[in-house]
Amino acid sequence: MSISVPNKVYLPGILLHYFIQKKSAAEAHRILVQTYGDNALSDTTCRDWFRRFKNNDFELEDKERSGAPKKFDDKELEQLLDEDPSQTLSELGKILQVDESTVSKRLKGLGMIQKQGHWVPYELITGDRYRLQLMRLSRALKEKRPLYAQRHDKVILLHDKTSKNLPGNA
Repeated sequence: MSISVPNKVYLPGILLHYFIQKKSAAEAHRILVQTYGDNALSDTTCRDWFRRFKNNDFELEDKERSGAPKKFDDKELEQLLDEDPSQTLSELGKILQVDESTVSKRLKGLGMIQKQGHWVPYELITGDRYRLQLMRLSRALKEKRPLYAQRHDKVILLHDKTSKNLPGNA
């Protein structure tokens, strides 16, 4: 039977209740799985909470972890690239206070590559896409300037009639 999705403070509170009732971490985990299904804490997380309770740490908020990576928003990275697209991975990492590999992964996720020292979108324009863009441009010009459309939809062949190209002149 699955009730609702519990929040992060609620489940550790339930674990504290089972700890006070002298239940084991494994028993508490089984009860949580029966009650909350996929929304239950993992067995390892339950054991970690019970270890904290045994060490007289009854604070139910998650503690900051030293190894946890600092998270940054893609918007921050995009803004930095808008300001100066020639920044290196190490410069971006220092500004965002993250490792270069993290910046590299996010840039790859954003579809950006470095070309000639600048970060640019890795989007190649195919011939079909180029043709489509030209057709749209042509259509927009025809709508906006009808006289332009009348004048420029014709093919004009130029002939070179200089004397050297005439028959008999070599």
